[in-house]
Amino acid sequence: PIEDQQIGWKNKCGKGNAEDTVTSGIEGAWTPEPTRWTHEYLTNLYKYDWTLTKGPGGKFQWFAKDLEASDFAPNAHKPERAPIMMLTTDLALRFDPQYNAISTRYLNNPREFEEAFAAAWFKLIHRDLGPKSRYLGKDFPKRDFLWQDPVLANDHGTLSSSEVKALKAEIRKSKLSTSDLVKTAWAGAVTYRGTDMKGGLNGARLRLAPQSEWEVNEPEALKERLSVLQGIQERFNRGAGKRGHQVSLADLIVIGGNVGVEDAAKRAGYPTEIAFTPGRTDASQEQTDVKSFEFLKVASDGFRNFYRREGNYLAPAEAFIDRADLLTLNVPEMTVLTGGLRVLGANYGDSPNGVFTKNVGSLSNDFFTNLMDTKTVWSL
Repeated sequence: PIEDQQIGWKNKCGKGNAEDTVTSGIEGAWTPEPTRWTHEYLTNLYKYDWTLTKGPGGKFQWFAKDLEASDFAPNAHKPERAPIMMLTTDLALRFDPQYNAISTRYLNNPREFEEAFAAAWFKLIHRDLGPKSRYLGKDFPKRDFLWQDPVLANDHGTLSSSEVKALKAEIRKSKLSTSDLVKTAWAGAVTYRGTDMKGGLNGARLRLAPQSEWEVNEPEALKERLSVLQGIQERFNRGAGKRGHQVSLADLIVIGGNVGVEDAAKRAGYPTEIAFTPGRTDASQEQTDVKSFEFLKVASDGFRNFYRREGNYLAPAEAFIDRADLLTLNVPEMTVLTGGLRVLGANYGDSPNGVFTKNVGSLSNDFFTNLMDTKTVWSL
């Protein structure tokens, strides 16, 4: 009965525990010393020939032929020792050509095996912590791993408010529109994944593979917009000798997004200044794990009215909510960003669908006014 799950499945076999415990049917140990770190797993995998036999739990397992007495494993609940066993997945490490190449290398190089295991284990239990800067204490490797999404060290100081103001002025003098600035900032920000803090704007990986080629980012237009921002960055940084500070492209993209929103609010009659915190740096292509970042690929972004069935396992509405959840947005934040991005002209391909305003580029509440108007008739 389901109520017995809280204390384990009710078992009328023998004592109901120890050797009478209900298991998957696969029973046994892989090595003769299962509580010690040894090299015996790989050693025995290659040392013996293995035969498929029904094990004590009634499931088929692989047992070694002519197993030496020293390779028997302790029995958890009985004094006599038991033969070690393997599963089909274990034997695949030996008999599959690709896995065999890896296994034999570790078999012949125990030290390399230990170091590789330590690195893999460290990744396994730290992968969801996000950037290395979030680690506490000092008990972790000093080296940077590619899966940590490292960025260049900040050796150019922190921008002052007057420098940010000067950069805003340069952006306003450029040919970039409100839509251009907002689209660029959003394209980088929307990759953030709150589950493991991967993605986002820090590192400015928007300019690097694979993000620079994602369809949702409109690659050709993105390249032009980034080129303008990089020109502003280069001119500003050439004069850094007098100031001592430089601007990263990551920070400049954020500043540009703020300029777009501030100017749009001013057009709507609500002058405002958005707070900005500097300190982002830029990553190199060598610091970017392309395969890993490909899993961040945006195949659906309701905020930009973009959806592709390929690569999606969710319906458009569900995918929209999932994207907001990954961004750690609450319902009001998701709602206001949707309405704001629509009127700011952030739709993929400048699609007019769902814009609900005649004044694109003005941060008005037209989206909500027209959406909620009782005189509007909606049809599917």
